[in-house]
Amino acid sequence: METKQFQAESKRLLEMMIHSIYSHKEIFLRELLSNASDAIDKIYYKALTDDTLSFEKDSYYIKVEADKENRVLRIIDTGIGMTKEELENNLGTIAKSGSLAFKNETALKDGHEIIGQFGVGFYSAFMVADVVTVMSKALGSNEAYKWESKGADGYTIVPDDKKEVGTEIILKIKENTEDENYDEFLDEYQLKSIIKKYSDFIRYPIKMDIPTSKLKEGSDSEFEECKEEQTINSMVPIWRKNKNELTDEDYENFYTEKRYGFDKPIKHVHISVDGAIRYNAILFIPEKTPFDYYSPEFEKGLELYSNGVLIMNKCADLLPDYFSFVKGMVDSEDLSLNISREMLQHDRQLKLIAKNIGKKVKSELLGLLKEDREKFEEFYKSFGRQLKFGVYSDFGANKDALQDLLLFYSSKEKKLVTLDEYVSKMPEDQKYIYYASGETIERIEKLPQTELVADKGYEILYFTEEIDEFAIRMVMNYKDKEFKSVSSGDLGIDTDENQNDTVSSENKELFDYMKNVLAEKVKDVRVSKRLKSHPVCLTADGEITIEMEKVLKAMPNNQNVKADKVLEINANHEVFTSLKDAFEKDKEKLSLFTKLLYNQALLIEGLPINDPVEFTNDICKLMA
Repeated sequence: METKQFQAESKRLLEMMIHSIYSHKEIFLRELLSNASDAIDKIYYKALTDDTLSFEKDSYYIKVEADKENRVLRIIDTGIGMTKEELENNLGTIAKSGSLAFKNETALKDGHEIIGQFGVGFYSAFMVADVVTVMSKALGSNEAYKWESKGADGYTIVPDDKKEVGTEIILKIKENTEDENYDEFLDEYQLKSIIKKYSDFIRYPIKMDIPTSKLKEGSDSEFEECKEEQTINSMVPIWRKNKNELTDEDYENFYTEKRYGFDKPIKHVHISVDGAIRYNAILFIPEKTPFDYYSPEFEKGLELYSNGVLIMNKCADLLPDYFSFVKGMVDSEDLSLNISREMLQHDRQLKLIAKNIGKKVKSELLGLLKEDREKFEEFYKSFGRQLKFGVYSDFGANKDALQDLLLFYSSKEKKLVTLDEYVSKMPEDQKYIYYASGETIERIEKLPQTELVADKGYEILYFTEEIDEFAIRMVMNYKDKEFKSVSSGDLGIDTDENQNDTVSSENKELFDYMKNVLAEKVKDVRVSKRLKSHPVCLTADGEITIEMEKVLKAMPNNQNVKADKVLEINANHEVFTSLKDAFEKDKEKLSLFTKLLYNQALLIEGLPINDPVEFTNDICKLMA
């Protein structure tokens, strides 16, 4: 019996395919099942044009059999089979695809597609098998042949006595090594899991004999081990069913079956596109964040299928980062896959799908915001922070896509409001969208800096998350209205400037003295235009606010970025009288008052006091 050499390049090429192209050994089963499905498809397409052939789908199936004792795995199909010449051409020439040739010769216009394209998938069997045997009988032929190979050294083809049309692949599974457990490819439950993962939506039944137990005949309590034939795959994917036939429960069951999450999705989206690129998608907006969502371990991405066969478990390129919470899948017939079918050759198609998905998700979220505010706010509690990170990232490139989805707590409404709702209620004389930052709503409500804005009757947005102010800085303005922190130097609110200027000029030496006492701690000490009842507060000049300083200081790569702090004194408060009196009579007491007021302002802002011991000693001096 003559051993023939592979016509493709060399042993090196085959070894590269086995060891380098595929990232997971379990992929071999996906490839062989896809080939088996192709073989049945070929009969189907021949029947469309050959009146002598009939195609009854129930007669066609794929069978997977595991023989643990002899370390043999069989994949049997009832497809079109191969002649001796086809075995020679399709299996003897690496990277020649019979499916691709058939696809090119046949006009496929009924919505079905041949899965195989490259003819390489078959050789993935050598990742797990020492010997690969293929027995095949072609449709319309009276002869059968057996192809066998131990790898790159070559193969043999001899006549075989196979009776039925179709193909049987026999893999002699490798022995276990220290690094690899090949037994898993002989375990029925592991094989079932692999089939469900990659080949659940192949459109022909994939059958297996699964171990089970049943009562012994004539016994009420004794069980005996047996095997029961089961169809493993679902065959018809939910995304190819008519939307009108599906219920919310069907989508929720799919969400659970695919283990997208343990929660109940807030919304599902079923997309069918038949345009420049054809694809189906089912997307879910979850109710709750996964436990690792805001950690480096979280992997975003949708499942990517090509003709119902899983290509990638998490295709990150299908989702923008700011919508990374979306779960689901995409199935397309038009993807240009690479040789291993694990990645795409061209990303143009993927970018087009991703762009459409991004627009669709935004549209659905806006719809949810308008039609079911309660559900949207439930979603926002879980993923609002992610939307804000999306606004902030890439230097605000995505702000237009996301700003209408943002919600912030309103000082007036006492609930979450959108930016559009805020702007639509602004009085004509209001120049800015005002916001205040703090750890909680309760703390912000007590901030002295809010007094003037609140007194004017203007609404204030409360920023309670560390990302809020950074995100808004990227938005810059909304509907031609700029954002303004209540702690910024100029609030844009008309006050009695003449009175303030008079007080400032008359007490210039006092303020200069206080500034010198505080040295590098503040940029300036001045009369406050915003305080009504409180004696003192800190504000910031420049782009970095006090809240931003706190956030930056908490980061691992803290570069000691600081806000230019200004200590503001309420000239209408009785404390100011004490300051003037001390300036005239007791400079030491003025220094004491200045340090106490500064530390008081730090505490109000939630900032640490530099020297707590000195602070307590100063209080004791005041009491004495």
